[in-house]
Amino acid sequence: MTEIILQPVGVIRSEIKEPVLRSDSDGITMKEKLKNVKAQRDKIRTMTSEIVIDPSLSELLDDIDGHSHILILFWAHKVPSESRKLTKVHPMGLKEVPKKGIFATCSPARPNPVLVTAVKLLERNDNVLKVQGLEAIDGSPVIDIKPYVQGYHGVENPKTPEWMEKIRKELDEAT
Repeated sequence: MTEIILQPVGVIRSEIKEPVLRSDSDGITMKEKLKNVKAQRDKIRTMTSEIVIDPSLSELLDDIDGHSHILILFWAHKVPSESRKLTKVHPMGLKEVPKKGIFATCSPARPNPVLVTAVKLLERNDNVLKVQGLEAIDGSPVIDIKPYVQGYHGVENPKTPEWMEKIRKELDEAT
């Protein structure tokens, strides 16, 4: 395989200091109870964060403020290297859900811990983007930014496995 070298284009500034999911060579575990994860998820949906792009690359942001939403690709820098060897995990660290292949989950523990979040773009100030809904830890390196385009990225009638829908419903119902 060809070696890939990524260079961060910026860094995330966020209130989130630690991941909700912890990972090690045995898998992932949830740091909080499900109801606390729901509360944090709800907080993240309204929380504002900043994406600080390297000033020498600020020209790459020209016209980005014409988009209401953007996709942020970032490196999960707090995922330990031994977690990058995991092949299966209990989704969200829930032991009652059978282990699934890493690529079937949203787990941050992956061979290349590249994560993506769709966020609302609130404003651009030179090389700094103010966004809402970014689920990323403070200090996470930004790999890339892409505009979210409904007609291009929007998928009609996506299929989601039953186990993932069950987790989503449990999160929605957790009190």
